[in-house]
Amino acid sequence: MKMTKILIYLGIVLAVFTGCSNDTNEEAEADSPQANDESGSQDQAAGDKEKDESASEQEASTKENEQNLKDSASTDGADSNSSKEKKDILAPYSNEQIEYARVWRQLGPNQEVEELNVRHIPAGTKLNAKDDTSTVYPEDVIQLSGVRLVDGSVTYSGNGDGTINVYDIPLRWDGVYPAGEKFYNDLLENNEQIAIDPGKDKEIAELIKRIQMQN
Repeated sequence: MKMTKILIYLGIVLAVFTGCSNDTNEEAEADSPQANDESGSQDQAAGDKEKDESASEQEASTKENEQNLKDSASTDGADSNSSKEKKDILAPYSNEQIEYARVWRQLGPNQEVEELNVRHIPAGTKLNAKDDTSTVYPEDVIQLSGVRLVDGSVTYSGNGDGTINVYDIPLRWDGVYPAGEKFYNDLLENNEQIAIDPGKDKEIAELIKRIQMQN
């Protein structure tokens, strides 16, 4: 009986000693340099991967920004070329020619005239040379007309600010004369100031090609 107790006691002590030894080994393994190295390597690998992904994203973003700048520059260049081309349509012509065409484009009765005749009338010229009672133009005026009477006419003076004074003066005088100064004065006083629209350059250029200067 005494021997049995001794054996049991030894068994318990051995079991306790074995358990303590296992715990010590596990702690040693956990604290060993090899374990730490493996853990550190895994952390470093994860960090390197994250840096590579971040660098790739930054590079892609940089390339996208560069492409956007190129596209924007290309668009601006196209707009600039388009604007330059539009201006070049009227570049060969004088300001006076452009003015005549714009006035006719806006006020001319017939836009399909074969010729656009331009006649400069100096101040002091009679409105109706066939009537002794006719008054005279108080300023220099320009008379635009077609080849035929049905094409109509526009008589005006420029103000230099994009507006003109339009006089209701016929191209050919029909009626009973002498008409009297009042009749002619009323025509002069009832002039109308009109702002001229620049219109489309291509249409203006086509009209300029039909201009014929008259003496």
